[in-house]
Amino acid sequence: MAKYKIILADDHVLIRQGLKKLIEENVDLEVTGEAGDGLELLDLLENIRPDLIILDISMPHLRGIEVINEVKKLCPGVKILMITMHKSEQHFLCAMSAGADGYLLKEDSDSELLNAIDVVMQNEMYISPHLAEEFSDEVIKAYREKGVFPCETLTNREIEVLKLVAEGLTSKEIAEILSISIRTVEHHRANLLKKLNLKNTADLIKHAIQNGFINTTE
Repeated sequence: MAKYKIILADDHVLIRQGLKKLIEENVDLEVTGEAGDGLELLDLLENIRPDLIILDISMPHLRGIEVINEVKKLCPGVKILMITMHKSEQHFLCAMSAGADGYLLKEDSDSELLNAIDVVMQNEMYISPHLAEEFSDEVIKAYREKGVFPCETLTNREIEVLKLVAEGLTSKEIAEILSISIRTVEHHRANLLKKLNLKNTADLIKHAIQNGFINTTE
C-alpha cells in the first residue's frame, strides 16, 4: 500500500517539526513537503500532489482560510486538516465553510493528530474533542451549503482593506497602497461595517484580530 503524502503548512518551524515527528510514527504516512505560509504552500503544489494538507489558520502573507479555495483548485481531491489554537465558533465555522475537512486544536494534537488524519482520509469530517460536542455535522453542512457565514461574503478587496485598517492606516494611506481612490476606500469600509454588523473602526480592528486577518504574534 502506498503511503499517504502529507504537506505541513505552519509558520512556526517547531510546530512543523513536532507534527512531523508524530506523523512519522505511522509507517503509512509520509511528509513530502513543508511551507511557512500560504504562498509557499501554493508554490509547493506546483510540483507535489499530496493526499492531505495540514494547514494552520493564522499564517503571514496568505491566511490558511484564504488559501483553501486555491488549494482545492490546484488539487481537487486533496483533504485539508486545519490545525489551530483558535477555539472560537467563528474560526471553526469559517474554516469548515471554506471547505476544510477537519479542525484540530493544537492543544489536542499530541493525542489526536494520527486519529484526525485517519478520520479525514476516510472521507469523514473530523472535529477536535474540545469542540465536537458543540457542533453537529448538520450544522457544518448547513454553513457549507448556504455559504452565508460572514467571512465568506467579503471580497478579496474588502479583506485587503480590512487588514490595512487593522494595521492602523488611514483611508488616504490605504488608497495609496492599493492604488484606488479615497472615496473607494471609504466605500469598502462602509460595506465592511454593514456586512459584519459592526459600528466603527475600533470594531473592525477587533474583528480583524479575533479572526486572524492580522498576525499579532509576529
